[in-house]
Amino acid sequence: MIKQQQLSQIAQQLTHSGVDESVITELRQQHSEIHFTYCSEDDIPNNSPVLEQDGFNLYLVDGREHCLCLTNDFDTATGVVVAEIYPE
Repeated sequence: MIKQQQLSQIAQQLTHSGVDESVITELRQQHSEIHFTYCSEDDIPNNSPVLEQDGFNLYLVDGREHCLCLTNDFDTATGVVVAEIYPE
């Protein structure tokens, strides 16, 4: 389970520090109970983020079953996808 407050804190840190591999590593250390994935927004077609910010979107991952899937349910979420938005 991921709390909405946790996601807001993650978003604040990303907004303040920027989105790159070193910040994702810091997030993994600070939130060891959450699995983080870092990718481009282009890698996630046809899905709606749970949180949109300038420069990145956040998605929730449900990892309870055999295969991972995106979810909007904070109660079943086990991970966060940080999807960087590159300027055109």
